[in-house]
Amino acid sequence: MTRTRTPVVAGWFTGEGEDFRLLGTRCSACASVFFPREDGACRNPGCTGGDLVEVPLSRRGRIWSYTDARYRPPEPYVSDRELPWEPYTLIAVELAAERLVVLGQGVPGVSVADLEIGMEVEVVPGLLSEDGNEASGTAWTTWHWRPTGVTA
Repeated sequence: MTRTRTPVVAGWFTGEGEDFRLLGTRCSACASVFFPREDGACRNPGCTGGDLVEVPLSRRGRIWSYTDARYRPPEPYVSDRELPWEPYTLIAVELAAERLVVLGQGVPGVSVADLEIGMEVEVVPGLLSEDGNEASGTAWTTWHWRPTGVTA
């Protein structure tokens, strides 16, 4: 047995490997796309409202901004205070087709020194954390941004 793979937030992404996609919603009236998804009503203030339909978002985009998280966030952020803090990279990616920017972590091993504004990146499955042991624990899954051409 292995850890149960559980999305950090259900309904925000789906698939594995090349089929991995972030999931947003599109308003049928104004065509605005939202991520995180919106299931109640269109967030566009100029829209009279329409049905919201789930849509897979583009797999690739361009870096709009980036930074690194070098400190452990305060509570209520959940982390094991007994373990040393591992810095990670945060990347804001512009999805041109959807006309929106999506924030996420960079893949492990990618630092701010490896990134530049306008660089192409792709969304890939990621692991946020693991609980319990290998046989009965949970692997909390998420998404990561990876520069295209990198296989790590």
